[in-house]
Amino acid sequence: MKPLIAELQWRGMIQDIMPGTKEQLDKEMTTAYIGFDPTADSLHIGSLVPIILLVHLQKAGHKPIALVGGATGMVGDPSGKSEERNLLSEDVLNKNVAGVKAQLEKFLDFDKAKPNAAEMANNFDWFKQISFLDFIRDTGKLITVNYMMAKDSVKKRLEGEAGMSFTEFTYQLVQGYDFYWLYQNKNCKLQMGGSDQWGNIVTGTELIRRKCGGEAFAFTCPLIKKADGGKFGKTEQGNIWLDAEKTTPYQFYQFWLNANDSDAETWIKIFTFLDEPTITDLIAEQKKDASKRVLQKTLAKEVTIFVHGEAEYNKAIETTEKLFANQSAPAESLSAEDLEGMDGIVKTDFSKEKIEAGIDVVSFLAETNIFPSKGEARKMVQGGGVSINRKKVEDIALKVDSSLLLHNKYILIQKGRRNYFLVFLT
Repeated sequence: MKPLIAELQWRGMIQDIMPGTKEQLDKEMTTAYIGFDPTADSLHIGSLVPIILLVHLQKAGHKPIALVGGATGMVGDPSGKSEERNLLSEDVLNKNVAGVKAQLEKFLDFDKAKPNAAEMANNFDWFKQISFLDFIRDTGKLITVNYMMAKDSVKKRLEGEAGMSFTEFTYQLVQGYDFYWLYQNKNCKLQMGGSDQWGNIVTGTELIRRKCGGEAFAFTCPLIKKADGGKFGKTEQGNIWLDAEKTTPYQFYQFWLNANDSDAETWIKIFTFLDEPTITDLIAEQKKDASKRVLQKTLAKEVTIFVHGEAEYNKAIETTEKLFANQSAPAESLSAEDLEGMDGIVKTDFSKEKIEAGIDVVSFLAETNIFPSKGEARKMVQGGGVSINRKKVEDIALKVDSSLLLHNKYILIQKGRRNYFLVFLT
């Protein structure tokens, strides 16, 4: 097994690294942490990179700490943001912290019998005991305003029209104190994170040096981008969440399956734990015959099993086969059991009376929430992007009525290439 830094480097998962970090990791079991921002009650696939970093760290024999920012979540990180975030209430924040903690506990080994057992931490646990005056006296005096303003995350915001509040300005100092606290109380010598966090992380190492004369280390991972310039993890439905209630395992699987060849080649190194020879062989196989999509299929399988488990992956495959294996076959060939058993596609109910009376297709698509508005529904229909029961809707004046029902109860809607909805009458 490769040493941790070498393993992450061939996977393309190291951007900035502080001198001495590799030597520290080679020397002894090292405790390291990553912070997770509880802006929602679920993490999304952008959070998979830090999760996977912690898993690699633990596999290499080191000790991971997953820190949920119950305190920093009240402040808001300005890194990579063009404007200030809305601050969350304590109730919402507590709900989010609980949701994020529950997800993180699925991926790391917390067996206390092991010397490198993972730990969870919440920075609210130490910040709740520190007064504002104590903080600015004991910590604020150690880092100059000049030092803080030199950081990119601060500079960009100060140059913008919106500016930056004092609340957000203090964020890097608060995050820096997390690293100091974990260094003092948990012997944590390494912080990892996305490349947009470099300034905040380095402030932590500087605080450790100035406050207690200690030496700490850091490295960051590049932010994930799509080859076509689109935002990673975003679809027309919004974020791809790790919570199966927000993004079904079928939708999750489809996201990875639909990666283009270039993205699949990059992502399979980052988002799976397959070894280098296996991935090299898969890339060579893909280059021989890209139509087989071996990279995409392997990537989608590995990540779906990692996040949702094998049973949910198998259901996603089953639904995919029912929807795509024989698209030339009429929708009427799908049994009621097939339709009901399509696990993971969006299912929505609709008024039986309205269908019996007949409703224009644009109103139907908007009222079932398949589209957020009639305008968007009309535009997609006119562009040829909507099918009902596997037949493209070509007439904007089409009436949706009882004649379109499958098994007297269902209507199968396809929006774009990959998004399916099953409407059933109530």
